[in-house]
Amino acid sequence: MPSRTEYLVMHTAKPREFVNLTERVRAVVRASGVRDGLVLVSSMHITAAVYVNDNESGLLHDIESWADRLAPPGDYEHHRTGETNGDAHLKNLLLGHQVVLPVTNGDLDLGPWETVFYAEFDGQRPKRVVVKVVGD
Repeated sequence: MPSRTEYLVMHTAKPREFVNLTERVRAVVRASGVRDGLVLVSSMHITAAVYVNDNESGLLHDIESWADRLAPPGDYEHHRTGETNGDAHLKNLLLGHQVVLPVTNGDLDLGPWETVFYAEFDGQRPKRVVVKVVGD
């Protein structure tokens, strides 16, 4: 069974950023040789998320505002360890750390508005996303 694993290095300019990964994931899928299968896209960090949704600026703003309402910046028990990113850990839980997507005819099989995003909530340093393609 053909497979391919690649690691995308993310280094956001801001502490919070939403990065469109669709074309980078598509390139890994195409390079894999897999014609029919699945691709896993997973953040390897617990203060970032990977999710699929529409690439529309108003919606991106709404997602960020929604996450802030549910996990606002502030004081958390986690901060007693010396960290200051408690809200980023909770935002990871809200949006999820990975997605599994279909591969059909050697390409991502996404709906018309579906976009793969990396959501960074504690950035400005290198982090990784693993992309693993498996199938026939």
